[in-house]
Amino acid sequence: MSVETRINERIRVPEVRLVGPNGEQVGIVRIEDALRLAREADLDLVEVAAQARPPVCKLMDYGKYKYESAQKARESRRNQQQTVIKEQKLRPKIDPHDYETKKGHVTRFLGQGHKVKVTIMFRGREQSRPELGFRLLQRLAEDVGELAFVEASPKQDGRNMTMVLAPNKKIAKTPKQQAAQQAEAEQAAQPEPAS
Repeated sequence: MSVETRINERIRVPEVRLVGPNGEQVGIVRIEDALRLAREADLDLVEVAAQARPPVCKLMDYGKYKYESAQKARESRRNQQQTVIKEQKLRPKIDPHDYETKKGHVTRFLGQGHKVKVTIMFRGREQSRPELGFRLLQRLAEDVGELAFVEASPKQDGRNMTMVLAPNKKIAKTPKQQAAQQAEAEQAAQPEPAS
């Protein structure tokens, strides 16, 4: 069944429940009469509720209706929040400096408001020691505890162990954002030159 709204001669039912151009109820009328009323008012007959018995049709300007519905759809998309999941991969035997670098990436992602999926990859004999990966994930969760909470606790998935971190509601500002905010505050505090 088509999703597109049916208008004028495309409405193929014997009778419809008609709504006038100002929202007033006209009642149940034959389709021929409804089309005649639409032509006389120089408007379109638009099917607004196809599931109803009989279908509900309204006298309106179809171009204006399409424009307004597109505006509503755009507005609802603007109000939606996009959830982005970034991934950071680690190994159980990670060097301390490498760990700090990866932790910095996770902190940056969380500061930007993204969720982070942390994956520990096990190879060979490392698979027999999953507690190493579990401890590493716990350590990372504690290190970024002020920025995030554990949304999905660590779980083994074949050769990998994964954990998902989500940012706290109050997102801490990154150093760049803090510096920009501080510069704005200093600029606002400076007296304006007299003219």
